[in-house]
Amino acid sequence: MILDHIKSKAEEFFPDVQAIRHHIHSNPELSFKEYNTSAFVSAKLDEIGITNKKTVAGTGIVALIEGKNPGKRCIALRADMDALPLQEANTTSYRSKNDGIMHACGHDVHTSCLLGAARILYSLKDEWEGTIKLIFQPGEEKHPGGASLMIADGALENPKPDGIFALHVYPHLPTGATGFRAGQYMASADEVYITIEGKGGHAALPHQTVDPISISALVISGLQQVISRKGNPLIPSVLTFGKIAGGFATNVIPEKVEMLGTFRTMDETWRYEAHKWIKEFTEQTCAAYGAKAIVEIPVGYPMLHNDPALTQKATTWAEAYVGKENVHELNMRMAAEDFSFYTLEVPGCFFRIGTNKDDKEFLAPVHNPHFDINEESMKTGMGMMAWCAINALQP
Repeated sequence: MILDHIKSKAEEFFPDVQAIRHHIHSNPELSFKEYNTSAFVSAKLDEIGITNKKTVAGTGIVALIEGKNPGKRCIALRADMDALPLQEANTTSYRSKNDGIMHACGHDVHTSCLLGAARILYSLKDEWEGTIKLIFQPGEEKHPGGASLMIADGALENPKPDGIFALHVYPHLPTGATGFRAGQYMASADEVYITIEGKGGHAALPHQTVDPISISALVISGLQQVISRKGNPLIPSVLTFGKIAGGFATNVIPEKVEMLGTFRTMDETWRYEAHKWIKEFTEQTCAAYGAKAIVEIPVGYPMLHNDPALTQKATTWAEAYVGKENVHELNMRMAAEDFSFYTLEVPGCFFRIGTNKDDKEFLAPVHNPHFDINEESMKTGMGMMAWCAINALQP
């Protein structure tokens, strides 16, 4: 039975996948700079025997595994490869060697699981029909998102997949568990850049200045009201400013203040209405106090929508693989994922694998300097990717 074969192969290949993860984790690279990671992945594909591959969007890789009757159907599996600009606090033997860079979101795990799944699928290629497309993607953590660039560079063409899967680590579930959500799952994400230009001067003489710092406080407070009062309260929305820069002394009012934030929502129509309200409110508020506002809201990742039919099937497949008791329904999240770009083109399913140990260890959240996983979870990850791909090849 192919399910048993996949589980057996996951156990057999686990030590090698663990070593792969240690190497990638120790040598993290930032978004769109994954040169060594890309070369390492390419070499590992060669070792497996997968030579039908090409470089896409700079550091991305697309590779094909052909089973029997390869033209019958195509399913894609995607993993992201980039790390975060974060100093690792862990002291493991495989901790980051690159100062200020860390795989704190599990992309090293995703890439390792996909390489493991690729090895499983290649070793069993005489037991399934169709083609598996492997997508190793750069730049998930940085706009405009590596997925959008991969798609623009033809990653979903020749052949175009009939469906696509990706997994993500989830420290809120124990190892061996999986999580799914059909339909709306993750929010859109747009960056907000605001510059408030005022008139600098002495802090003791504010009447002779146009104070951009005090105006920025009004803008931030007011925008929270705009989002909560102009938007439908039934539509989740979040506006957060993560950086404010302005000023350099206690007794000087600066010329300008720069504000950087993010806007996220679960409704595409309201998304663009909110852009308009953010811009108009900011410009009008600044003008009322004699300042000038420059507002830029580059469009980021769309809302992630898991195809209901494909996700329901994957949930059933997961129940067969890990047991019904280990399959969980996920809540909607205001975090974002550029996997959403793929789901605009083909039916997609983005699911989670539990990575903590007995709900006692490896509980640090992603984007945390202490983040790490119970590596046994990678057996579930690579096995589930292979299992979903083979099942999805059946029309």
